[in-house]
Amino acid sequence: MHSAPAHIVVDDREKAGGVPAALRARSDATVEIARLDVGDYRVERRVVVERKTATDFAASLIDGRLFHQAAALAAAPERTVLLLEGSGAEWRETGVRREALQGALITIGVFYGVTILRSADPQETARLLVYVGRQAQRCVHGGLPRPGYRPKGKRARQLFLLQGLPGVGPERAARLLERFGSVQSVMTASADDLAAVNGIGERTAARIRWALEKSAAELGTAPRGR
Repeated sequence: MHSAPAHIVVDDREKAGGVPAALRARSDATVEIARLDVGDYRVERRVVVERKTATDFAASLIDGRLFHQAAALAAAPERTVLLLEGSGAEWRETGVRREALQGALITIGVFYGVTILRSADPQETARLLVYVGRQAQRCVHGGLPRPGYRPKGKRARQLFLLQGLPGVGPERAARLLERFGSVQSVMTASADDLAAVNGIGERTAARIRWALEKSAAELGTAPRGR
């Protein structure tokens, strides 16, 4: 079955750039222009992307905007990406020391939890956005394989399933299972009940509920009255 065109919302302040033009030229993407509160692009309503050219990244690092934007990305309920665009020469021409650039990327990637991708030019950025959209569609319909071992035993399988939720690793999965007793009870728990579990908190609880409710709605199985 062929994938539907990736739906990409472009912030209206970004619409004159090369990336929207490259997206419009593709048959595998649909483009909508709107004002976004966070990021420059929203892909399939699941991923927010902040695009930075080499020049913009350097300028925002110097004037302090970069970490405010990173904090806003980190607080968003969607998956978030910082997409760095430009050739090696363009990055060298910024005049910012390599150590400063690396330090900023470590802070954004490791401590803010924002995924970092690279592209060479607007055309490649457009291709990456479409690919993110395709992967998002596959994820909604259960098409992304989870590599590695297949656990044996009921508890191991329950923990494995829970670790597929956003922000949930082995320790959080064990705490969720201990608190709620079953995967089904976790899936139907409210955000407040999830946030009350040690180590989950409001942000992760919101991401879990968003992922579960969005998937149900997009598959046409959203519970009535919500």
